[in-house]
Amino acid sequence: MLDKIRLSLAGELPAEYLSNLGNAHGLDGHCCGFLGVKYDDLVERVKKQRGSDEEILEWCFSHGLRPNPVQISVWNGFAEKFGWRDRAADFVARVKKEDGVEHHDDLLTAFDSIDYREGRASTAGDAG
Repeated sequence: MLDKIRLSLAGELPAEYLSNLGNAHGLDGHCCGFLGVKYDDLVERVKKQRGSDEEILEWCFSHGLRPNPVQISVWNGFAEKFGWRDRAADFVARVKKEDGVEHHDDLLTAFDSIDYREGRASTAGDAG
């Protein structure tokens, strides 16, 4: 999310990400909701003070929630499955269709689709 914010502020965020940037129902909104910070406040923090990911995360902790290990585990489990049989399933289906890979049944989550789009993952259907 921080990389997307930085790219957006620099005018370099690819167009396919603009419609979901900061979306309250997407991962950005869920992450900010989990941390107890407003997305717009986070953008302002990145814009005005810059800083490393670690510094910005510490800012989030000081302005919202500092999750304990159990909360982090719950968040990670939620995030890695986001888009699989939940409200984000339509997002995953739309991205797969945009990328011409709607027949790839192994792209199940938002991260699967994003990783495929950004070249960090292949699918079983790519082999042949």
